[in-house]
Amino acid sequence: MEESTTRQRIIEALREEPATPRQLSTSVGVPTSTVYEHVRHVAQSLENADEQFLVAPPACRACGFDGFDDPLNYPSRCPECRSERIAEPQFVIESA
Repeated sequence: MEESTTRQRIIEALREEPATPRQLSTSVGVPTSTVYEHVRHVAQSLENADEQFLVAPPACRACGFDGFDDPLNYPSRCPECRSERIAEPQFVIESA
């Protein structure tokens, strides 16, 4: 029996319910920093499929800013208020 790849496990997890990188890290068993790399590839691989990869961008818990340049990244500080209290982005895969 073949074991599924990390990206396949991420795809399956995101088909079931939305998840943050930290949640995916725990459920898939890879470091959180690695999840971001895998998620970028997952998003590209679904571009021509009948599913879509959706991202709720990171948001500042202090001022509410959510206009970060790259939603597939975890910023260290808010560009508006400089707070480090940033909520992780949340990912999900839905049928198109």
